[in-house]
Amino acid sequence: MLDKLKSLEEHYEELNRLLGDPAVIANQAEFQKYAKSQAGLTEIVTAYREYRGVVQGIEDTRAMLGEKIDAELRELAEVELEELRERRDDLEHRLKILLLPKDPNDEKNVIMEVRAGTGGDEAALFAGDLFRMYGRYAENRGWRAEILSANETSIGGFKEIIFLIEGQGAYSRLKFESGVHRVQRVPETEASGRIHTSAATVAVLPEAEEVEVDINPNDVRVDIFCSSGPGGQSVNTTQSAVRLTHIPTGIVVSCQDEKSQHKNKDKAMRVLRARLLDRAQEEQHGELASARRSQIGSGDRSERIRTYNFPQGRVTDHRVGVTLYRLESVLGGEIDEFIDALITSAQAEQLQRVE
Repeated sequence: MLDKLKSLEEHYEELNRLLGDPAVIANQAEFQKYAKSQAGLTEIVTAYREYRGVVQGIEDTRAMLGEKIDAELRELAEVELEELRERRDDLEHRLKILLLPKDPNDEKNVIMEVRAGTGGDEAALFAGDLFRMYGRYAENRGWRAEILSANETSIGGFKEIIFLIEGQGAYSRLKFESGVHRVQRVPETEASGRIHTSAATVAVLPEAEEVEVDINPNDVRVDIFCSSGPGGQSVNTTQSAVRLTHIPTGIVVSCQDEKSQHKNKDKAMRVLRARLLDRAQEEQHGELASARRSQIGSGDRSERIRTYNFPQGRVTDHRVGVTLYRLESVLGGEIDEFIDALITSAQAEQLQRVE
């Protein structure tokens, strides 16, 4: 591990030298490439340098304890030595995590797809709750959310809503949200006060760049039609809605939220590109693809990663066993506690495989 860290530090110093080279500064593409690489190494190099300082501190303190010193100074040195050892152990663990292979998609924007599952209108309303939860989470982190496509119900829920979240590290934080989310509450239309259980599915896809997914225009059938809102209400009378069908895979994407046909087509292409990238990555990962598909599931109530229980004000993530009794704040976008626990769990699994 130490040899690897020393090598990374040397590479970091070389990048610093290159970023000060006038020839590199003059070439913006090259400068940005080196700057991005350097930024990616800053955290691990900083931690490594602190680790080296702590190790040196341990050696110096041990040397002091080997000398003849008065009792009070010895006691202080022993306390300091214990603190330094604890800090060294913490830094070793952190460095192991920082050395784990990075998900190449982690820094990307995400396209999230929320669909109503079992539960009819109540499931559609819950899909709307989840969409707003992620929108508020994005806002809290200074990210930007944009609806790409929505199929709204007459009572304000969504049969399906697809949206983009733009922000540094968006995929690294939100990728664990894929799966079935279950809600338990009394619907407003329920006269007897009986608790209903409904579900919605969430899929999280890294946004694909054009260079990552080469789509042959001849492989895409483009259908143009008039947009319509819930209950058949017209959104606009022009032929602006767009449906894209990727013929080789059968993937279909529709978008009708914009009044401009061009904007709808652009949004639909972004979703299609993300789905094709996701499909390609699933095929590459083999068994992991099957695991992901089974995780997302069919939207059945019995398959769930997280439960939102309104009568008890409780939210439970079943993968990591975390329960929070503040449902309203969770739906208000405060989901970092779940995400942090899921990231820690994933890192622990990675460390076990490495060790």
